[in-house]
Amino acid sequence: MTLSSNSALPAAIARPGYARERIKPRIVHLGFGAFFRAHQAVYAEQLANEHAGDWGYCVISMHNGQQKIADLQQQDLLYTVAEMDGNGWRGRTIGVIRQALHLQVDGLAAVLDAMTQPEIAIVSLTVSEKGYCYQPANGQLMLDHPDIQHDIANPLLPRSAPGLILAALRLRRERGLPAFSVMSCDNMPANGQVTRNVVTQLAQRQDAGLADWVRQNVRFPSTMVDRIVPAVTPETQRQLQALLGGVSDAVGVACEPFRQWVIEDDFPQGRPEWERAGAELVGDVLPYEEMKLRMLNGSHSFLAYLGYLASYPHISDCMQDEDFVSAARHLMLAEQAPTLQVSGVDLAHYADSLLQRYRNSALKHRTGQIAMDGTQKLPQRLLDPIRHHLAHGSRFDALALAVAGWMRYVGGQDEQGQPIEISDPLRESIADLVSNSREGPERVRALLQLDTVFGRDLPDSSPFVSAVTDAYMALLQHGAKASVAGLSKHTGGF
Repeated sequence: MTLSSNSALPAAIARPGYARERIKPRIVHLGFGAFFRAHQAVYAEQLANEHAGDWGYCVISMHNGQQKIADLQQQDLLYTVAEMDGNGWRGRTIGVIRQALHLQVDGLAAVLDAMTQPEIAIVSLTVSEKGYCYQPANGQLMLDHPDIQHDIANPLLPRSAPGLILAALRLRRERGLPAFSVMSCDNMPANGQVTRNVVTQLAQRQDAGLADWVRQNVRFPSTMVDRIVPAVTPETQRQLQALLGGVSDAVGVACEPFRQWVIEDDFPQGRPEWERAGAELVGDVLPYEEMKLRMLNGSHSFLAYLGYLASYPHISDCMQDEDFVSAARHLMLAEQAPTLQVSGVDLAHYADSLLQRYRNSALKHRTGQIAMDGTQKLPQRLLDPIRHHLAHGSRFDALALAVAGWMRYVGGQDEQGQPIEISDPLRESIADLVSNSREGPERVRALLQLDTVFGRDLPDSSPFVSAVTDAYMALLQHGAKASVAGLSKHTGGF
């Protein structure tokens, strides 16, 4: 028995308390991943249930996710979100998705038809950092990316997310329809600016007139999103089925109770009243983005690489090691907090609240999941703060250890000699650099050749190279647990 409009669910499961036919697909969302399902869609659901909101979603998957879209369609466009903590699981069924398409299954024409509906006011994205085809070191379009090269030559047959957005905007311009706002919900600093960069730079390569129209008419509001949403596992699905009284939900997702959304208020064609569901609408998101990217995501990366090397499968397992707790708190408050611009926030309280969230043993957030796509994450989470410390002559021992942890991780073998499966858009380049360098300082110098990650300034910085090399050698000689323990005891470096 699978979830559907007629499913008999336990009374504890919250169901849509509104007439679904009045919900209109006024937002197109690219990327039907677990995070979107547990975050942005939940805000829309709350507005529909509690405030008579009528903003619904058309969701589009571009590359992967064929089965999830098919499952969603089979389930009458319904799915469940379960919040989990030490007190148990609580579920609600989400009904605000009104259309679901897959680019490769339904075809480009159907996708563009959906994106050019007159009532579409916003196109939002959760396509991961690599989906923007940008250079993390400088935020510019990656012109040598195969999908971008294809989209420059074939603007009417896009393969990339920026290319698809441009193809829809081109049609809206030709038909005299207003432009939609383009809202990134991915973890990147100034994600609105990055999105603007890749879309306008691609437009300039395709059609200068279209590029001018985009610059004049399209808004790219930035956002900061926060909710811990582990990857769905077979065990997650079994627990969801038990929660639903035996009903199977192939699209369901589980997450922590906490959620946050900070949004730059720049939507000329209108927007939902997100603030009534707890979102913060602000004039400048960047200080909040930096706080979250560096303190939360940065500490997550620290725990992911070093925790994985120390044989801790989950973030909550890392929190059972007081040295890891102490080191993560030191990273956040002594090395990340001084680099931030945010004001009016108690950063010590914020750090402690993050550590408390990490202790949620119900989440089962795998260190290996967070470790994925490191070349896309290091610049904003770790390297930009390091640049701050280099400019100010301050110490960055924990940040250096995190970078060294990534280097040790992408070497492809853990401390027990077991292979590590590397998932990264630069996996082939990394493998080539690793296989052609000797273990030790030479390995560090080899990986620093990834200038799309490290730029050209950091490999030329003796203090940076020295700090990372010392941390890397500590990992080789003593292992991750001992290295983190040494850091947490403030021994003055390696």
